[in-house]
Amino acid sequence: MLQASLTRLRCAQKGRGITQSASFRAAFEPALAANSGPFAGEFSILLLSLPMRTDWKEGKLAMKLLKSSTICLIAAGLLGSVSGCSRDKIEAINLANEGDQSVKINVEGAIQKYEQAIDLDPTNHRILWKLANAYEKKEDWDKMASTLSRAVQVAPDFATYWGARGHALIMQARGGNLDQYKQAQEPLKKCIEKDANSADCYNELGETYLWTDDEQSALDNYSKAIDHDPSKGYFYADLASLYINLKFYKEADQVISEGLKLVPPIEKNNGKIYNLYILQSTLSLAKGDKAGQVAAIERAEPFAGDAHPEFSYMLGSTYGTQEPPQKEKALRLLNAFTKRVCKGAQAMKFKDECEETSSLIQKLGS
Repeated sequence: MLQASLTRLRCAQKGRGITQSASFRAAFEPALAANSGPFAGEFSILLLSLPMRTDWKEGKLAMKLLKSSTICLIAAGLLGSVSGCSRDKIEAINLANEGDQSVKINVEGAIQKYEQAIDLDPTNHRILWKLANAYEKKEDWDKMASTLSRAVQVAPDFATYWGARGHALIMQARGGNLDQYKQAQEPLKKCIEKDANSADCYNELGETYLWTDDEQSALDNYSKAIDHDPSKGYFYADLASLYINLKFYKEADQVISEGLKLVPPIEKNNGKIYNLYILQSTLSLAKGDKAGQVAAIERAEPFAGDAHPEFSYMLGSTYGTQEPPQKEKALRLLNAFTKRVCKGAQAMKFKDECEETSSLIQKLGS
């Protein structure tokens, strides 16, 4: 009896996320009490090594994962209906763990491990999620989307899977396959249906509506994204940009001002804050406010950094086209842009800006 119980307990211990409870312990302790010998010591250690249920985080997602992870335990003998865990399921978990160890340094190798694991256990949606994330690292959006299509069939209540599938389709659309914007709408709506607080799903759904000529729905969803997470700077930029394009300047100004007030001024947000100031400059120019345009670009300077080599051109050309032009400031910035960008590896990327810079330098220097 003890040897058979030990086999089941070993199987349960190999799984991930198995918890023990009073009822679980009660199922195995009679075998321990009634026996002694070579297996008793290992049996006791394995029984005590399983984590308590209180180790789990609270929340709906944790409860879903808990229910999923206890399937192997039930199969192991809690209900006494079967004799042991599926070897394929255990091997799938082991292969997935090997993939986890290599995914940061060898994505291809990790993908192979995850695919082998899925072949053994096609219903393990957590391994499908790992595989999808690996494809995302490779920017293989087609395979990411198809993998997540399988994941949502197995676990349709996971909003994260629906949202990630929508994102993968949007990335295909951004790459040129514009029809994918329409295809992305259904999984993004499902994401919101499963989790009404998913701000990213609202934002990306807004993008799909923008590219399918439904500006009002785009405005609505961009606004909902901000309502559900006011800390994300790019939410404000997307909404403000659309307002500017629609010539709703008052609304755009309100959104930009709110974003600059609410987005935390920390390093990881520098790019978002930079974009908001550039949009503020664009808005000022659209309203004919030249002084406001210059002031907004100047405020963007501390947030530009190496990520925006075009900034010297933007501010330099603004100084150079003022009436009267601020020649000294303009030439200093434009010459810096020429040296850093136009004579470097990024020259082709900024071909038009480099040509305009050369022309403006000649004009200001004459």
